[in-house]
Amino acid sequence: MTKIVEAAPRLTPAADGQTFRDAMARLASPTHIVTTAGQNGRAGLTATAVASVSDAPPTVLVCIEGNSRTLAAIAANGVFCINTLPGGFADLAETFAGRRGIEGEARFASARWGRLASGAPVLEQALAAFDCRLIAIRDVATHRIVIGEVLALGGAGQGAGLIYRDRRFETV
Repeated sequence: MTKIVEAAPRLTPAADGQTFRDAMARLASPTHIVTTAGQNGRAGLTATAVASVSDAPPTVLVCIEGNSRTLAAIAANGVFCINTLPGGFADLAETFAGRRGIEGEARFASARWGRLASGAPVLEQALAAFDCRLIAIRDVATHRIVIGEVLALGGAGQGAGLIYRDRRFETV
């Protein structure tokens, strides 16, 4: 008996950063605004690279570009909050992504913010908010993995979410 072996699909090596970014753009990712507050002021950015690490104790991570001013503020303040955006908040995501020409404290003017345990800004309309104490920052390539122990949870937890796919925001 002859065994038929099919050839594996040809894989394209991730030869350059643009090819990799194009492939990653095809993935749908929940959209978050990561905020911080403290002696170095309030700061925030839009992020899609967010994940849980553990539930005992509750721990999360977010990946942030190494030269980010918000990353520097998180490191200095020692706290951050990951706010999961509901549908309809694409403009806020664009603002915190730096695509509206609005910087620093002015980014916070177009939404309602509260506080939980850490003092980091919590979006009142967030689907979920993970209020964290910074426990570690790890360097990996061009980014830093920011790890936080969750001190408190917030957010409305209802409705559609905002995702980022094909380089645009969509409600699902």
